[in-house]
Amino acid sequence: MEKVRKSPKEKKVRKPKWTKNDSELTALALPTTVWYVLFCFLPMFGLVIAFKNYKIAGGRSFIYNVIHSDWSGFKNFEFLIKSNDLFVILRNTILYNLAFIVLGMIFSVGLAIMISLLHSKRKSKVYQTLMFFPYFMSWVVAAYFLDAFLNQDNGLINSMLRDGGGEGIQWYMKAGVWPAILIFMYLWKSTGYNMVIYLSSISGIDTTLYEAAVMDGANKKQQVRYITLPCLKNVIIMMFILNVGKVFYSDFGLFFQLSQGASGSIFNTTATIDTFVYNAIQSSTPIGMTSAATFFQSVACCITILVANAIVKKIDADSAII
Repeated sequence: MEKVRKSPKEKKVRKPKWTKNDSELTALALPTTVWYVLFCFLPMFGLVIAFKNYKIAGGRSFIYNVIHSDWSGFKNFEFLIKSNDLFVILRNTILYNLAFIVLGMIFSVGLAIMISLLHSKRKSKVYQTLMFFPYFMSWVVAAYFLDAFLNQDNGLINSMLRDGGGEGIQWYMKAGVWPAILIFMYLWKSTGYNMVIYLSSISGIDTTLYEAAVMDGANKKQQVRYITLPCLKNVIIMMFILNVGKVFYSDFGLFFQLSQGASGSIFNTTATIDTFVYNAIQSSTPIGMTSAATFFQSVACCITILVANAIVKKIDADSAII
């Protein structure tokens, strides 16, 4: 008699067993998980302040004050929406980030390709180190370096102008030059880090592709166009999506430290949402209103990254993050 085979549904599904590898991977992931819980998820409780008229009661804890403060609904959001500077700070935040995304991608990919084409490994390592070093420098230190060039009294540029018979320029009051200064300083500090990411991806490309291209008579430019850039496509798109998610976020140190306060006559070209919120806190604005502004910023960033990922998924599903 023939044996009756059981259908896949009738077969017993074996439960996966916990292995030694699972324990090791869990142990490795535990510090990161704890860090995210403590510094990313627990602080999210403070978002409720954006919807409350937060008041401090003497001798009480922060959590007690938050819970017992009166609800204000969306009134705190009027602080940002009805502000006379809303258009300026939104315009600056979005346009600067778009410039950072486009130019940062061009320079990072270009430098990564150029370094990958170097024959000398020693020179390649030296150039990588020199370009990566500014990433570790604080914006406070960078602001001192910039001041050494732009200072009205003894800055290097003004000293050269005076030696040439000209007059010194008050750079910290000249609004027109600051878009170029901020973009240059951002690229100077961040390009090296992004370049290393692309360079590591280039090093992972199968070398046999280049060998076959050389046998077919392809030159370096053709190899970059038809091999390197297509292989970098997924990484470039992933970095683009992540950067688009920060389009409503601005590096506070870049805009505040370098411009020495993002105020005065250069306010219209240096002020962003982050500097606006900081100046509001300094002027004793209720914390509920400033929290509402940062909450709006976070929601806007979340929406932009989801929209960007959805658009990429429509065009090329394999390149999307999720």
